Amino acid sequence: MRSRLEIKIRALLERYFPERRLFLRSDNDTRFIRLKPSTQLVAFMGLTFIVSWTIISTAILLMDSIGSGNFREQARRDQQTYELRLNAMSLERDARTEEALAAQDRFNTALQQISVMQSQLLNSETRRRELETGIGVIQATLRRTMKERETALRETTPPDQEVSGKQATRLTNPPLANDMLNILSIALAETAQQRDKVIASAEVALQAAEEMRLDLALMEEKNDQIFRQLEDAMTVSVEPLTKMFSAAGLDAKSMMEEVRRGYRGQGGPMMPISFSTKGGEITKEAIRANRLLDQMDQLNMYRIAAETAPFANPLKSAFRYTSGFGTRWGRMHNGTDFAAKYGTPIYATADGIVVHSDWLSGYGRLIKIKHEFGIETRFAHLAKIRVKKGQRVSRGERIGDMGNSGRSTGTHLHYEVRVNGRAVNPMTFIKAGRDVF
Repeated sequence: MRSRLEIKIRALLERYFPERRLFLRSDNDTRFIRLKPSTQLVAFMGLTFIVSWTIISTAILLMDSIGSGNFREQARRDQQTYELRLNAMSLERDARTEEALAAQDRFNTALQQISVMQSQLLNSETRRRELETGIGVIQATLRRTMKERETALRETTPPDQEVSGKQATRLTNPPLANDMLNILSIALAETAQQRDKVIASAEVALQAAEEMRLDLALMEEKNDQIFRQLEDAMTVSVEPLTKMFSAAGLDAKSMMEEVRRGYRGQGGPMMPISFSTKGGEITKEAIRANRLLDQMDQLNMYRIAAETAPFANPLKSAFRYTSGFGTRWGRMHNGTDFAAKYGTPIYATADGIVVHSDWLSGYGRLIKIKHEFGIETRFAHLAKIRVKKGQRVSRGERIGDMGNSGRSTGTHLHYEVRVNGRAVNPMTFIKAGRDVF
């Protein structure tokens, strides 16, 4: 006998899911299918689960798409802000370098003027000493001569002969001696004035040189601060690029060597700069500047490599992922499927050359783009092709429209990335580039 619980459950099911019969009528016979309440309950729960799962997955994919779009826009704005800041810092560094060179030139000029003034001061001092020595010799000679003259007069003059005071004064102080003394006094005064002027000029020049030394020290401190900011900026800029290449499974070192081999031309504004130390002592500033310039050249090569590798997303409009890379229904799916509206623009994910732009079997309308480092991208099932074979395209350039051509069950883009002929997961490149682009 059935338990009361089973009876209640059956009654409840028959209340909400009464037994139904589906009649199948033909020309000769009529049959029916019996749908029990339990069968209807299982079908209802299965249908409810499928609908709920579809709604939830669609909402998650839509939120992820919206979040990815906002993140890319924010990353693009941050990159533009960083480039503007880097350019401003570069201009400020150039201005400070020019000011430092001008201050160094003024300082060297002041040192030369001080050297000339010191030489003049030494010459004036030597001349003054020579004049003082000559004057001393002349005075001693005059005194000796006057004494000898007075002695000779006393010996030759009679005792009873009186000499008037006026004559005695003339004999004691002859006019020629007085004139010579006046000339020597005037020459000494002029020499002293010249010496005072030279000393004053030398003091002014020394004060100006001291001010220039202080300005030069302040300029060196500003340059050191600018160098530190630029070095920090280079470190912050290069590290995400290195992580991006590593996350994509690419050897950054070999890629840099290939970029260096492919971009050997020199001259023009993009030519790497270096501070020459030929004929002079290698200073710390020159070593630091050359190291910074090497990092800027490395950053530029990273930028070139990033533009030639498919790190961008082929779609800029709203979309959802419908199938990923890997085994699907027992067969290998070599790409990622993006579903969107019919005619949605498709963009190149890196710089390259179009090697195929035509119909190809199950791919339908297909575009193949050959990039650097042995990388190739494929865009399949297109509605319209907007590029020609042999055409060079840039990252972000529109190449076609999304469609449903070839072996396809609906409007979508089949996107592939191949490295040296081997298919790899495109999402590896796209996810690695989200932190940079």
